[in-house]
Amino acid sequence: MISIIIPAHNERQNLSKLLPSLQTKTRKAGVEIIVALSCDNADNSENLTTGLSNLKFIKCEGKGRAVQMNTGASLASGTVLVFLHADVKPPESFLEDIECTLDKNYEAGFFSYRFDKRSFWLDINASFTAKDGIFTGGGDQCLFIKRDAFNALGGFDENQVLMEDFEFFKRMKKNKIAYKIIKNDLIVSARKYESNSYLRVNLSNLLLVLLFKVGLSSEKLKTIHNRLLKMPYQHNA
Repeated sequence: MISIIIPAHNERQNLSKLLPSLQTKTRKAGVEIIVALSCDNADNSENLTTGLSNLKFIKCEGKGRAVQMNTGASLASGTVLVFLHADVKPPESFLEDIECTLDKNYEAGFFSYRFDKRSFWLDINASFTAKDGIFTGGGDQCLFIKRDAFNALGGFDENQVLMEDFEFFKRMKKNKIAYKIIKNDLIVSARKYESNSYLRVNLSNLLLVLLFKVGLSSEKLKTIHNRLLKMPYQHNA
């Protein structure tokens, strides 16, 4: 079974688009969808009418995306865990791509992506997601991983209040978890770029990744992030 885990905080609008799009992709037996809502989610996302029989909403006790994803994983039935952001739309062959990759003896993987608004500069950004590099492992790339490997790594670090995805990927590499980047684009929201300039987002992202790599604490990273960027949505960490 494949378990798709979606951490969400006041994401009703995006979930109302994503969940129906998953319907045709998850009709096959052996796929479940778990939406892990933050403890202070306040938009009644759990009351969305979707028609999906393989969907369940859970309310998490703690705060932060790492907590949400770990909670979803702990309640999942699947032998494969897929962590998908609420504002990311997967390609049609999403599940087949995952199964094919894992059948080739990879233990985990990510997807390349492009933005939902096209521009020369955004296309340049997206092009980097199709290959290994400094930004590999970010949550927008949609991590999928065998449950055994996820458990062996101890799940996400719940003390990592920002960049929990990069921290997890760092441990994946350290433990030599075999992974592949699938070159079949997810569609990712450009909303952060719409609320900030292209240059500001890119310089901020580069700075945060570099500071993370030299060991700055997640609390300080979060403070810097909030000072540098205006967010179009309320972050839950």
